[in-house]
Amino acid sequence: MEQRIRLCIAPDGVRLAYAVSGHGPPLVKAANWLSHLDHDWRSPLWRHWMRELSTGHTFIRYDERGCGLSDWDVSDFSFEAWVRDLETIVDARGLDRFPLLGISQGAAVAMAFAARHPERVSALVLYGGYARGRLRRDPTPEQIEEAELLLRLTHLGWGQRRSAYCQIYSRLFMPDAPPERMQWLDELQARTTSAENAVRFESTFFQIDVTDAAPLVRAPTLVLHARDDEMVPFDEGRVLSSLIPDARFVPLDGRNHVIQEDEPSWPVFLEEVRDFLRTAGSEAEPIAIHDPFPELTDRERAVLDLIAQGADNARIADRLFISPKTVRNHITSIFRKLGVETRPQAIVAARTVGFGRIPAEHGRRSLGA
Repeated sequence: MEQRIRLCIAPDGVRLAYAVSGHGPPLVKAANWLSHLDHDWRSPLWRHWMRELSTGHTFIRYDERGCGLSDWDVSDFSFEAWVRDLETIVDARGLDRFPLLGISQGAAVAMAFAARHPERVSALVLYGGYARGRLRRDPTPEQIEEAELLLRLTHLGWGQRRSAYCQIYSRLFMPDAPPERMQWLDELQARTTSAENAVRFESTFFQIDVTDAAPLVRAPTLVLHARDDEMVPFDEGRVLSSLIPDARFVPLDGRNHVIQEDEPSWPVFLEEVRDFLRTAGSEAEPIAIHDPFPELTDRERAVLDLIAQGADNARIADRLFISPKTVRNHITSIFRKLGVETRPQAIVAARTVGFGRIPAEHGRRSLGA
């Protein structure tokens, strides 16, 4: 099985990377932090998720702004930006109606999207999620101090292998994982984002509160949570389920925040999710994909996007870390596939379908949404 990685652009100009794998009706996963599309695809922490969720579905997932293959240098880390990013991804794929999966803080994003777009979400699956961030759960002074300490430790130890922070985080995230998987988790920290961004992520997580949006969800909803999850308390899963009308709640055995393939709860999770999606009728929904230039490779799409921004060959080579000669070869291929002869013609064709959008503050008008 292969994944195809694409880029699209949020309304504020942030480039978002998303991946498509498998075949069949769509299944969209809202982003959760600590993700990297390429690294996760090979990681023993996540690859069983990708394999199974891509079986019988066109599985669509993406890296949050600020991490993975999406832009890291971003100004807006708000919850609202995360919901808009999910809107951007599904619009980029041309999806009208689809089942939506949310994991960890991605559950809150998925739920907010479902509340705002009831006509688009056919079914909602939430795992290990919460409606209230750490500092929205009536925290005690000690819990507030603990949250502040965690932010400080993140700032000092993020991505530093064998640091005290890595050990603390790994033990909270997957306390029952073997040492080799802990090493993958440590590596993921180093690859996925910067220490500064990690602190900004956590600061926003702590303040999430979608308790008002939850009762507005109209999609059939399945909520699953590990009984002894040490990252997100089991009771928060119960709270989340109680807020969504007629949601079904499934407790799972285990302590790991991300279920591992060799855990007894993994086949239980898969059976519950598959049965739920069949019952909800979501598998009958067709996938609608709009790709104006399907013949272009990923690299050619990146080159065309920069051409549409007005970048010259030297700038394109610098941005994509390739040689000027390779840029010229790509441009020749792009012109042939688009049926154009000149750079201005290519720019017009690309901008017409939304390529080349950059933030307005950079001096150009944003094309499309």
